Amino acid sequence: MKLIWKYMKPYLGTISWGMTLKFLGTLGELSLPYILEHIIDTIVPLGKLRPVVLWGLLMIVMALLTRQLNIGANRTAASVARRSIYHLRDDLFRKTVNLSGSRFDAFSLPSLTSRMTSDSYNVQAFMLRIQTLGIRAPIMLLGGIFVTLTMDVALAGILCIMVPLLIFVVFFITLKGVPLYTRVQNRMDDVVRIMRENIIGIRVVKALSKEPHEIRRYEQANDDLMKDDIHAGVIMAIPGPFMQLCLNVGLTLVVYVGALRVNGGQTEPGVILAFLTYFNLILQAVMALNRVFVMYSKAKASADRIGIVLEDLPDQEVIPWTADVKTSATKASELSHIRFDHVSFRYGDDAEDSLTDIHFSLDHGNSLGIIGATGCGKTTVINLLMRFYDAREGRVLIDGRDVRSFPKDDLHRKFGVVFQNDIIFADTLFNNIDFGRNLAKEDVERAAADAQAAGFIGELAEGYDHPAAIKGANLSGGQKQRVMIARALAAKPEILILDDASSALDYQTDAKLRTTLRQNYKDITTIMIAQRISSVMHLDQIMVMEEGKILDMGTHEELLERCDLYRTIYRSQMGSVTNV
Repeated sequence: MKLIWKYMKPYLGTISWGMTLKFLGTLGELSLPYILEHIIDTIVPLGKLRPVVLWGLLMIVMALLTRQLNIGANRTAASVARRSIYHLRDDLFRKTVNLSGSRFDAFSLPSLTSRMTSDSYNVQAFMLRIQTLGIRAPIMLLGGIFVTLTMDVALAGILCIMVPLLIFVVFFITLKGVPLYTRVQNRMDDVVRIMRENIIGIRVVKALSKEPHEIRRYEQANDDLMKDDIHAGVIMAIPGPFMQLCLNVGLTLVVYVGALRVNGGQTEPGVILAFLTYFNLILQAVMALNRVFVMYSKAKASADRIGIVLEDLPDQEVIPWTADVKTSATKASELSHIRFDHVSFRYGDDAEDSLTDIHFSLDHGNSLGIIGATGCGKTTVINLLMRFYDAREGRVLIDGRDVRSFPKDDLHRKFGVVFQNDIIFADTLFNNIDFGRNLAKEDVERAAADAQAAGFIGELAEGYDHPAAIKGANLSGGQKQRVMIARALAAKPEILILDDASSALDYQTDAKLRTTLRQNYKDITTIMIAQRISSVMHLDQIMVMEEGKILDMGTHEELLERCDLYRTIYRSQMGSVTNV
């Protein structure tokens, strides 16, 4: 629970004020039965109306004051919980977007999503209740017992027997609840994962008529969640009926013993009436404590899950970099712009190598096409170049400098990139291209023109102010790719990466795009991953990959002459080799 206290601590003054209001409000509630007892046993027997009216007015004023104090305390508690969880969610989001690729994979997207949503909600609910019920219930419990002891020790003994038993049950059940709710939240991760997969892949599901299959998968995960939630709920609900039983038994005993004591002249009728009220308030306080502990169980499980992310140590530090003598004596322009120095990599310690001994270099302003079968490691090369992951062996260099030595922002500022499964955000087309970089309007429009996007944007009524739907649902595949290419070009990067970025473009638009890149971006180093040979055949170098290794590398003509795999791909896509 250190995490919860950490985010509530800055509002200690506000919390203290709210607790003071709640404390005074609870004392006011405790005074009402006492005033009633005094009116019945002391004022009414006097036979005078004026004292009865005055004490009655006092009781009304105290009730109204108590109400206002409790309202003020509840509002203060809600404000603290709202602001605390705001900063917690903000820190969690910042931490999430800065996770390395390997750490992101370890947590998984569904789990991070549920931590940001349901887990943070559980923590917020507990922050609120601990400031209200968490203050009111103990004061009501202890204060009620104290007042009843001053009124009638014999009747108070009934409370002193039952309350410790109830508290013991509540604490025992709470210890059982934390691991149960941790399991529930993990089940929630599975449900979120399946929901996300189906939302993203809904077209595939429909195209293959697999709705029943996916519904069964979801129902299984939902059933597992329901079973664990029911199990946790049943365990945590045990104190409720037990408390109700104790309440009813206790009230019966109070009435019975109190009647005997009234008949014996040992106590007054007003005491019995007040005592029944106090007994009810005290047992309600114990039940409120039970609700607090249920929420504590959920909040602790959720806070632990959030804390694991927030306290996760970065696995990618910026390493000191001292260039060797040869590099120091060479101008940056004379060094290879990009160099992979015998790089090997695997996703996870138990996985097989995704890349094995990758070794190549690319000079400033040159272009490289990467082609190969799905899963051969093409995108992994880009992931290492941009340091989403770190190489297991070897080095990745830019201008002779290890990418691990660049501050993250400095490194990524060098790139303009369109990923294979890139995204359009729910914003205007202009903002999708600018992407918060405060680029000049001319730069955005120039990039759109070069990306062959200016034509269709100009035909829209709102032009660049046209709102894109979530994931660009109101744009065609080709339109989305052109907007994303414009985003990559807009900031005039040193290195342009296009990962299968023209797959949705028709051949004519693709050809125009390639021509524009050669003419207007000849000083930019370009890496293009493609499935179509027509997209890479005019680049300076083409790298053919197979099973995580470089099968061959050279120009289009060289590969046609000596690389069987490249020649086979070319024939399947373009026809006979003699058509070159």
